Amino acid sequence: MTAVAAEGVGYTVGGKAILAGVDLRAEAGSLLALVGPNGAGKSTLIRALAGDVRPSSGVVQYDGRPVGGFKPRELALVRAVLPQHSNLEFGFTVREAAALGRRARSRMGASSPEEDRAAVDRVLSDTELSGLADRLVPTLSAGERARVMLARVLVQQTPVLLLDEPTASLDIRYQHLVMRLARARAGRGGAVAAVLHDLNLAARYADRLGVMSGGRLAAFGPPRRVLRPDLLSEVYRHPIRVIEHPGEAGLLVVS
Repeated sequence: MTAVAAEGVGYTVGGKAILAGVDLRAEAGSLLALVGPNGAGKSTLIRALAGDVRPSSGVVQYDGRPVGGFKPRELALVRAVLPQHSNLEFGFTVREAAALGRRARSRMGASSPEEDRAAVDRVLSDTELSGLADRLVPTLSAGERARVMLARVLVQQTPVLLLDEPTASLDIRYQHLVMRLARARAGRGGAVAAVLHDLNLAARYADRLGVMSGGRLAAFGPPRRVLRPDLLSEVYRHPIRVIEHPGEAGLLVVS
């Protein structure tokens, strides 16, 4: 069981509060979606949860242990991070790029070469990249490269998975593929937190939603409790309706 929690997390840059007193928890076996308008602090919160930025106040903990107490290689076995902007311009093949995600595990003796190869094969299949395994990453489309970056993260097989806009650059089919993979990882006991701009993807796949606004957590809880027209319209400064989905169980957000 591994959970990651922010307790009173604040982050200030140049006198401007990017995050202010954020309390939330990504539980093992659960998918948390962070939503909110541009500049709300979502990406900064993901980076704080990852230990990539040190909060100005508060603490981030993994099962009660402060993230700052982990050595880098230790942390690499606990959480995997897909940043908002990531790319490989070197001449790696898709297989080689995905295999980079196994380096920390193999260097620390936590896996064998056979296990590494099997993990890479499985993730390439899951992300529908097997047919592109020998292609050079720079020759791929933006959406294909995005799936390669995701594969590199998934193959780390960490108990905590932090994804910053994992569906960006993807068409509808692959947006849902990515969310199904995130949902499946949570179903196997992982703690998954993902920044999403599509409120309907969040409503369909997430167990909990955190609505960010002005660096604060405006709401946190199950989709039906959080996705309220009054709250969303205020946060996004745009009229938003929330209705029952006509074709399946769940909510549909209409702007």
